[in-house]
Amino acid sequence: MLVVVGRVGRAHGIRGELNVDPRTDEPERRFAPGSSVVCGGRTLTVRTARSHGGRLVVAFAEITDRTAAEQFHGQVVEAEVDPDVLPDDDESYYDHQLVGLVVRQGGAEVGRVTGLLHLPAQDTLVLDVDGAEVLVPFVVELVPEVDLGAGHLVVADVPGLLDPDAADVAVDDGAAEDGAD
Repeated sequence: MLVVVGRVGRAHGIRGELNVDPRTDEPERRFAPGSSVVCGGRTLTVRTARSHGGRLVVAFAEITDRTAAEQFHGQVVEAEVDPDVLPDDDESYYDHQLVGLVVRQGGAEVGRVTGLLHLPAQDTLVLDVDGAEVLVPFVVELVPEVDLGAGHLVVADVPGLLDPDAADVAVDDGAAEDGAD
């Protein structure tokens, strides 16, 4: 099973190295020399990986010059992971572990996780809530609990988080209350 482990930034130098934004808590494992990843539909072999100015710079055996490296800009980097293996960190999850979980809010079942987007700022859950697609940033303030064993996660009870129309009503009610003085 493929899991996202990074996103390619700009080319670094003229020898085909790439800046990679890690999307894994195990970059030293996923980008170890000799390991394979999939990027842009191609299998690539890590030749070297090093930190440079706070960034991960990776050289792949199959990419030998800047022109070739530039073709990978913005691509997602994935690694093959056994579906039964869990991340080392208790607060980390693979996409396949989250997809299908029941979404609870205020003790009630409100939907299901249908996907995960790996965006530059943070990962974002894709939820099905009453047939509508809802995006929720996957941060602890908005998703305080993930219980894989019980098959659910909890989404904070924030007005408008799962229903944008409710946010408008909450803002309008607040404005009406403020004006009533």
